[in-house]
Amino acid sequence: MVEEPGVYDSDHIRKKGYRVQSFGTGDKVKLPGAAPDRPNVYEFGTPYDDIYQDLLQKDRELYTRNGLLHMLDRNRRIKPHPERFQSTSEQFNLILTCEERVYDQVIESLEGRDSQTTPVHIVNIEIQDNHEEATIGAFLMCDLVAMMANSDDLDNDIDEMLQDFEAKCQRPILHCLLFY
Repeated sequence: MVEEPGVYDSDHIRKKGYRVQSFGTGDKVKLPGAAPDRPNVYEFGTPYDDIYQDLLQKDRELYTRNGLLHMLDRNRRIKPHPERFQSTSEQFNLILTCEERVYDQVIESLEGRDSQTTPVHIVNIEIQDNHEEATIGAFLMCDLVAMMANSDDLDNDIDEMLQDFEAKCQRPILHCLLFY
């Protein structure tokens, strides 16, 4: 799963038994700050513990209220630091994104790689970056992954599956199949 740092809950899918990895796609890790035009900015590779402590010192009440401290606490139990998608050489058979901008960045990154033999389905479900939407989005993505996992021929079934899912969840779904 590729997601920009925020409140998205990829951990929900992980708890259902699926192997999940979470990445950002920007140049830096940007987390909401005290004002919309003043995000907290960190380098990829900055340990979650350091980010957590930094926000705790800046404004414990704000970052507790907006859920960032909770998210960082959860994240630091899963992996040591945020990772950038464009920096990984791992191969995937499914990539889920939560914003069209991230979907576009993933496609651009994969199209720029040398090898063109590994197929990957890239699917975007638009999810707003807030706690309520993150919770709904986690359930939607988990349902979608379960549907895909139960398919005997995903490459044949995916278009109809996504159309049905789009109608069910009343959200636009983007999909493409790339070879990278």
